[in-house]
Amino acid sequence: MNPSASGWINKLLLDVSKNDALFSLDKTAFYEALRHSGFIYGSNQEVVGQAFDKTKLTEDERCKTNLCLAFLYTYKETEQDIPFTDSVVSFYTAINELKISFFQDLLGGKKSSEQLEKIFNNRVQLDANVLTKNFNYFIINALLYIDVLAYKTYLKNHTISVEYLKNLEAAITSISLEVLNSKASKNKYDDSLIKLFESSLRYQKDKLLDYDTAIASVKTSKEAYYILDIACMASWSDELIDEKEHQFLLNLGNDVRLDSKRIRKSIETVNSFYTANKDNIALLSSKNIVQSFYNNSSKMVYKLISRNSKRLYQELKDSKELMVLLTQSTVRDLNKEEQKKVQDQLLDIFKSIPSLAIFLLPGGAILLPLVIKFIPKLLPSAFDENRIKE
Repeated sequence: MNPSASGWINKLLLDVSKNDALFSLDKTAFYEALRHSGFIYGSNQEVVGQAFDKTKLTEDERCKTNLCLAFLYTYKETEQDIPFTDSVVSFYTAINELKISFFQDLLGGKKSSEQLEKIFNNRVQLDANVLTKNFNYFIINALLYIDVLAYKTYLKNHTISVEYLKNLEAAITSISLEVLNSKASKNKYDDSLIKLFESSLRYQKDKLLDYDTAIASVKTSKEAYYILDIACMASWSDELIDEKEHQFLLNLGNDVRLDSKRIRKSIETVNSFYTANKDNIALLSSKNIVQSFYNNSSKMVYKLISRNSKRLYQELKDSKELMVLLTQSTVRDLNKEEQKKVQDQLLDIFKSIPSLAIFLLPGGAILLPLVIKFIPKLLPSAFDENRIKE
């Protein structure tokens, strides 16, 4: 399955239909699987329930996959008369009354899996800038579960209240900012989170709620689990939650009517998740901006090459001089003349593969060293990973 190409939702639905173990989990176990994957925290390090191989997907692809699986689990909880894709598109059509910019121009016409793919793509990938995307959407993607909670309400009532969305988002954001602003001393991580929360609101653009009003907005156990986990995420810093923050979380858990075991589990889980993954999360890893650009670009180039490997492999075989130079580049530095030949011949090849056109744009040649790095590992692979055999 390739979540960056057309047809991925139908392929996902077919693949998971062959293994229903994920959807046999009870509600609490499925939520915990979502949290373990990083979906609840906005940092998708795994695919929920390991339903798909994480190594074959980028983080935004894992995020889209987890979002789709969360919707599908919610859909399967209730008996519905309409297909899954139609149901989710209808839900987002109802939300479109809010005039949210990234839904505009996506919801007209006949409902289809292609339409839902566009919605998920725009919901997760709001900005294609490889330099900033990991920072800008860390919190926005942590708020994705609001969509899933709202979808559950929509399936139950066949409608969705604008106020429900506004109040839930405002409650989560208000409580998270309260725990962050209450810290006696704030580090770079805390300041970054405050700015990200303040700039990431999608449904609620008015002033934030006070604590008591925010607590009153939490109606269900799922909402309580989620709001506590987001508060734990906001509290986490330097691999620990200090005593004052720990007491705040205990009080919050009690206020939203969770037992002490559940509260301790949320605190332990966020500590273990961030300790294990801090080097893979841009906001936490403290890498400089050049390193972040290199890492994000590297992932993008690797994905483009692996997705076009069969055709690219054939083109390289047909260009014997280029193949020789690329092979030599792995053991020695090419001179300027050889580098120019490699660049010119690679760009000629990219002209014949439309999805590699990014390298033909102004400045695209700056990514060519990354191409050279990955091409020696090139292996032939199937063209269309989303094709469903008849």
